[in-house]
Amino acid sequence: MALYEQLKLLYDQGLYSSVTSLASMMLTAASESSSDMLTFSTKYQTYVYYADSLYQLKEFKRAEGIYKKAIQLRKSFSKTKGKTPTLPAGEVTSEVDIKYKMHLCLVSLKQYSQAIAILDTIPAKQRTPCINMALAKLNHQGGNERAAITYYKEVLRECPFAVDASHGLLNLGTKSGEVASMMVSGSLSAANIDWLSMWMRANYHFIAKEFPLAIAALKHIDKKSILRDNTDVLVTLGEAYYYNGDLLHALSVLERAHCLDPLLVKGMDICGILLAKEERLKDLESLVTRLIAVNDNAPEPWIAMGYFSLAALNLSPRYVEALLLKGTVLLKQQKFQDSLINFGEAFKMCPFRYEPAKGMIDCYLAMHRTRDAVAIASAACKHLNHSARGLTLYASVLAKDPLSADKAKPLLDKALKQDPSYLNAVYLLASIYEQERLYEKGIDLLRKHIEQQTSSLNLDPSNHKAVEGSQRVEQNPESSESYEVDDIADSENEGDLEESEVEAVWSDVEYT
Repeated sequence: MALYEQLKLLYDQGLYSSVTSLASMMLTAASESSSDMLTFSTKYQTYVYYADSLYQLKEFKRAEGIYKKAIQLRKSFSKTKGKTPTLPAGEVTSEVDIKYKMHLCLVSLKQYSQAIAILDTIPAKQRTPCINMALAKLNHQGGNERAAITYYKEVLRECPFAVDASHGLLNLGTKSGEVASMMVSGSLSAANIDWLSMWMRANYHFIAKEFPLAIAALKHIDKKSILRDNTDVLVTLGEAYYYNGDLLHALSVLERAHCLDPLLVKGMDICGILLAKEERLKDLESLVTRLIAVNDNAPEPWIAMGYFSLAALNLSPRYVEALLLKGTVLLKQQKFQDSLINFGEAFKMCPFRYEPAKGMIDCYLAMHRTRDAVAIASAACKHLNHSARGLTLYASVLAKDPLSADKAKPLLDKALKQDPSYLNAVYLLASIYEQERLYEKGIDLLRKHIEQQTSSLNLDPSNHKAVEGSQRVEQNPESSESYEVDDIADSENEGDLEESEVEAVWSDVEYT
C-alpha cells in the first residue's frame, strides 16, 4: 500500500510521466505476484491514474486502452462476486467519469461516432450536465439535430446560464424567447438580468443572419446597459459588422476588444484578415505574435499568420517560401492542379530544394499521374546529388507500385550506406519487406538499427541524432516522407527515365 500512496502522490503533484512509469511496473508486478500487492480498489485506481497521466501527456490512444482495462476489471470483479463491487466512496473514480474521459480521448483522435457511442452507454439518470453538453455538441456536429436539441435543453434545465447550450439551441432554430425563458431562474430577479433578454435577442438576429438587427441590438447593449466594454459583446458586434460588409467598423470594434483584453483570441482571426486588407503589416505581425504566445492550439492565430504570410507572396510573387506556402495550402484543399503550378514554379527556381519536388510528387500521386511523379522524383534525386534524402524520396514513389518496389530497395540500401541514421529510409524499406511478406528481413533491419541507435547512445549519451532516432523507433511513427494519398493502381512506373521524359512533365503544366 505504501507504493500505491507514492503513486497517488506523484499523480496529485502532476508528475504524469513518472506516474506512467510507476503504474506500468506496479500493474505488471501485481499480475505476476501471488501476494496481494494491490487490492481491487487500488488496482482499479492505478489503472485510472495511469490512463489520466497518458491523457495529460497527449497519448490518447494508449489512455483509451487503459481506461477500457479499468472498466473491464470492474466488470470482471462484479461477475466473480455476483454483485457490483464495493468501492470506497470518494477514493476511486466512478465508471461514469471513466467513460467521459474515454470520450475525451476519442474526440482527440477524431473518432466522433465512437465518442457518442461510449457516452450513450451511460444511463440517462447518471448523466451530468457536462456529459449532456458533450452529447449535444457531438450530435450537433454529426447532423443529428433532434438529439442535439434534447441534450442542450437538458443542460439548460440543470444549468440555466450554460451559454454554449443557449447558442447551440439558437443555431438549431429555437426561438430566442424560449431559450431566454429557460435561462431565467426563479431565484433571480428579472430586473437584475434585463440585459439577458437583450443579449439573447441580439444573438438570435446574428444566428438568423439578420445582421443589421443584430448590430442595432448589440450597439444598444454596449452603450445603454451594464455590459459596456464586455469583450464577448464586442467580438459578436465586430463579427456582425464584418459579415454585413462594414469592414472599417468591424476592425475598429475588434481592435477595441483586443485592447480591453490583450489575451483575447476569439474573433482575432477576423481582426487579422482586416489588418491584412488594410495593409497594416506591422500591426498584423504584432497581433500574430501575441496570439501565438497566448494559445497556439486555437485556429485563430494561424489564420492571422496565414494572412501575414500571404503578404509575402503579394510583396514578392516569385519568393520561393511564399510559393511553397501557397502550394501547401492548395494541396490541403485538394486543389491539386493549382497546387502543382506553385510547387512547379518553386522547383524551377530552386531545383536543389527538397520541398518543391516533394510537393509536386504529392500532387501527381493525388491525381493518379504516377509516371509524372516518378519523373520528378528522378530529377529531384539528381538535383539533390543522390543524397540519402533524395534517394529515399525517389524510392518512396517507386514503392507505391508493387511492380516497381524491387527498384526501390537498391535505392534505399544506397541511402542507408550514405547515412545509416536516416530513419525514413529504414521505415520505407521495412514497409516494403512487410508488403512482400519478408518478415524476417524486416525484423532484422529494424533490430539492426535499434542496436545502432543504442550503441551510439552508449558511446555518446549527448548524441541528439541518436536520442531522436531511438525515440522515433520506440514510438513507431509513420515516415514523415510518406504520402497522404491512396495507393495507386494500374501504374506504369519505370525505374529510370530519360531527361526528355522529365521535360515532358513540364509541358503538361501551364504556369501563371
